[in-house]
Amino acid sequence: MPDHIGRLRTARIARLSTLDGEGHPNVLPVCFVVDGDRTIYTAVDGKPKKAAPDQLARVRNIRRHGRVALVVDHYEEDWRQLWYVLVRGVAALIPGEPAEERARSLTLLREKYPQYRAGLLADEAPIIRISIERITGWESKAG
Repeated sequence: MPDHIGRLRTARIARLSTLDGEGHPNVLPVCFVVDGDRTIYTAVDGKPKKAAPDQLARVRNIRRHGRVALVVDHYEEDWRQLWYVLVRGVAALIPGEPAEERARSLTLLREKYPQYRAGLLADEAPIIRISIERITGWESKAG
C-alpha cells in the first residue's frame, strides 16, 4: 500500500481546489506542510497578488464553505513512475488566537521552505488549516 502521508510530506507543491459561491471550482498551486497525519497547513504568502489577502478567491471560498481538495502528483516520461495523492477535507482560516496553532504552522512552513524563512511569510499572514477527512491515491503498475 502506498505511503500517502509520506508522499505528501516530501512534495514541494500541491494544487488546492475550492468552490466559489456558484459551485465553480478554483484550483491553484500552493506551498504546504503536513502536521501529523490529519492536518495540512498552507499560507497566503508574500508573493505578489492581484488582491488583498482577504479578497483572494481561495480565502473567500473557504470562508463561504470550507470543502476542499488538495492533490500532489509525480510525473515522469517513464510512466511506471507516475503517482498521485488526493486529499479531501475541510479548510478553515486559523485565527490569531489561540496563538499556539498559528505559531506551530508558521514554524513548520518556514522549516520546509527557505523562501518563507527569508521573509516571504509574514507572522500575520493568513494561514489555512485543512483537516484531512479522506486520502486516496494511485500509482502506476505499468511495466
